[in-house]
Amino acid sequence: MIKDGTLILYILIKEGLEYSMGIEKTKTETVLVLQGGGSLGAYECGVYKTLSKHNIKFDMIAGTSIGAINASIIAGAKSDNSSKALEDFWFQLAETFTSIIPDDSIRAVSSSMQAAIWGNANAFRPIWFRPDWFGFLYNSPYLYDMSPLKKTLNQFVDFTTLKNPNRPRLLVTSTDIKNAKPTIFDSKYDTISAEHVLASAGYPFYGIAWTELNGRFLWDGTLLSNTPLREVIHASPRNDKRVFIVNLFPKNHDELPRNMSEAWHRARDIMHTDKTDHNIRMSKIVSRYLELLREMHDIITSAQLDENGKGKLAKIEQEYHKLACDRGAIIEEIIRIERQEETHFLLEDADFSIDTIKNLIQAGEKDAELALKKGT
Repeated sequence: MIKDGTLILYILIKEGLEYSMGIEKTKTETVLVLQGGGSLGAYECGVYKTLSKHNIKFDMIAGTSIGAINASIIAGAKSDNSSKALEDFWFQLAETFTSIIPDDSIRAVSSSMQAAIWGNANAFRPIWFRPDWFGFLYNSPYLYDMSPLKKTLNQFVDFTTLKNPNRPRLLVTSTDIKNAKPTIFDSKYDTISAEHVLASAGYPFYGIAWTELNGRFLWDGTLLSNTPLREVIHASPRNDKRVFIVNLFPKNHDELPRNMSEAWHRARDIMHTDKTDHNIRMSKIVSRYLELLREMHDIITSAQLDENGKGKLAKIEQEYHKLACDRGAIIEEIIRIERQEETHFLLEDADFSIDTIKNLIQAGEKDAELALKKGT
């Protein structure tokens, strides 16, 4: 069901998908999935403020790129108020130099150009500020390093608390440069630090440096998937899910691009937009397969089998439990909160001006409120 392009609510009806042989599912998990999108991540801050205000608690938070940064602050905030901590982080990243410019489009261009030349004191630093900048620039595979962001993250996140069972489970996604495979960091098993979060945010198309961790060279997780829902299901395959997805890049846009800049902008939106629809369809299919598998299992176990049949059943019993029980989670509900935009600027995700950050936070709050109202 699509309502105003803001909330897309999928209800996957469970048709008696109960575990056979007395095995029961555990609780339904509430999950928050946060996309990458540079400064557009301030919108996710606004969404989370509203969800927090409505006392929605999350069992798991998964993010990539700026979504991973937001997720780490939510899951491991040093203060008791993670919503305020996240907003404080964004205000610290915001720059005030272009706030005197009233026009949104001109301010966005000016702010992104300022970030490209001077970087962001709390997030990324251009390599031409190095003493050996000329020679390094000529031979460098990146233009900006994220050492300032590491310092900022450690200011807001107590990474030692991420394994606390009272905190949301944190999933951070990145991409291995050498083998093009996803590298997932999971607070349930991994000791996540600021370096792990930075590994999710090295976006090469904007010249952001990769991160080396334990012999692996890692780029931004958005290169493989900007909406890490599959990673959530893989990390917790037994529990059913109620999922909130924040979509930073509009999926629908009625107007055709009028020039190359708008064409690149629209293509970027399509590349990064949420591809969850396919996951939903596959979830329905897999759920039906699991139901049939359980029904057939019940029929077989209730039948009078000879010794040969009992032996064959015993051999496949372990594999049956892995398929039908240990990996039997389905998606019960997905609530997608989607950012809308009036102007289409290619480098909008590099606009860190204080006015834009405030507008994005307010838009996220408003859209989340509408989504919750329409979902009740």
